[in-house]
Amino acid sequence: MTSARLLFSLLIPSILAEAVAPPRRPNVVMVIFDDLRPVMGVYGDPLASTPYLDAFARGSHVFTRTYSQQSLCAPSRNSLLTGRRPDTLHLYDFYSYWRTFTGNFTTLPQYFKEHGYYTYSCGKVFHPGLSSNNTDDFPLSWSAPAFRPRTEQFMNSPVCPDREGILRKNLICPVELQTQPYKTLPDIESVAEALRFVGSRKSNNREPFFLAMGFHKPHINFRFPRQFLSRFKLSQFFNYTEDSMKPPDMPAVAWNPYTDVRARDDFKHSNISFPYGPISRHQAAQIRQGYYASVAYVDDLFGKLMGGLDLDNTVVVVLGDHGWSLGEHAEWAKYSNFEVALRVPLIIRSPQFPLSQTKYHHGITELLDVFPTLVDLAGLPELPSCQDSQELTCGEGKSLYHQLMGLGTDDDHVALSQYPRPGMLPTKHPNSDKPKLRNIKIMGYSLRTDIYRYTMWVRFHAQNFSRDWHDVYGEELYDHRLDSGEDLNLVPLPEFDDVRQRLRRRLMDLVGS
Repeated sequence: MTSARLLFSLLIPSILAEAVAPPRRPNVVMVIFDDLRPVMGVYGDPLASTPYLDAFARGSHVFTRTYSQQSLCAPSRNSLLTGRRPDTLHLYDFYSYWRTFTGNFTTLPQYFKEHGYYTYSCGKVFHPGLSSNNTDDFPLSWSAPAFRPRTEQFMNSPVCPDREGILRKNLICPVELQTQPYKTLPDIESVAEALRFVGSRKSNNREPFFLAMGFHKPHINFRFPRQFLSRFKLSQFFNYTEDSMKPPDMPAVAWNPYTDVRARDDFKHSNISFPYGPISRHQAAQIRQGYYASVAYVDDLFGKLMGGLDLDNTVVVVLGDHGWSLGEHAEWAKYSNFEVALRVPLIIRSPQFPLSQTKYHHGITELLDVFPTLVDLAGLPELPSCQDSQELTCGEGKSLYHQLMGLGTDDDHVALSQYPRPGMLPTKHPNSDKPKLRNIKIMGYSLRTDIYRYTMWVRFHAQNFSRDWHDVYGEELYDHRLDSGEDLNLVPLPEFDDVRQRLRRRLMDLVGS
């Protein structure tokens, strides 16, 4: 045998092995911001200071109308991470663990773990506490225990110094890091740990990783390094919205009295009338300034995180768990079925679909869609659609993979959200912003179509999770072509009755009996 033939025969096995070897699956990074509405430059907000998110979006797919399933942390996150609606999980508060309360449903990180990924969680991904079994669902969802920053224990402690040096539990809390416990903040710790983890995986070329990074901000309190406040002039936020009173045709059951804002030390002595307020114009401007500064702070940390990733081999999804009202309808915080409480940013970047500029998608999408979309982007076996509520591995959302490919816009899709109430009127006890399951008497279901938002508040029976469609406590109909702020409830107007009836039937069909 000649030397050339011998060399060729030796090379054949390696050539064939390379030819049949499956392509290496991409790493996946999911970034979750807490209480983030789309106050970002890439979403057209002129007041925002988000240079790193905006730069990231320039090579990404940006979904402009994505909605949370419930505007509360634990229900929204468990819905996102299991791919199932709150009604399926029977979780509307913070006090149940779906695996023992409803069903042992497979989660998004668990699905990746079962298909060969090393999964790791940093910061607030699952909501801590009972709703994730006090373990962030380890070991089922994660390959190692979830990282929780040590400064997280001080998040609701009096750590905000006032002008006399007294430590307070303030809503607005710009700080010098050296005055804080351990001289740092939770999100700073979480990003440092995420970067450490990414660096530790660079030598492992066989096992891809799934990293979930959960930022605590801009969730209240607005505690951030002081320099971020200086980016925003207070005068910019006085005329943010013209709403100063509850809209006259808003049903009382739809109102959230922002009890958590009222409870903070810098607001609880302001004599804000319960339940409708209003908050003074000066305090309203301060809240908005603090919110935008919090977003600027985590944008800066997001830039550090992206700087440590190999974006040529990493799928990245960025999202918020729900929105936050900044004075629209004279309301604050979340806890409602309005657009500002439900609409969130969703940005996807994939090496499979490289872009030189931002590609916008304007169809209706839901956070439920993230699970099947990431599965498809990673090349994993397709996530089945749920046909029965007791299926353990399935999803109730739709994959956005075909939209990322440029095949269709799915214009006819709708978003379905919901929020519970303990009664018709806002109350402190029980807390109508955050009712416990045993106190829930009414459920508000909200349907977002391309043009309308239709919301229906009906009797809900917490004992068996059923609803009575004939026992109605309020209806809302808003036309986004003319009223993007959802200020004018069209239900009392007879000319919109056909639209209302049509949307009512569609909502009832989607929710079921």
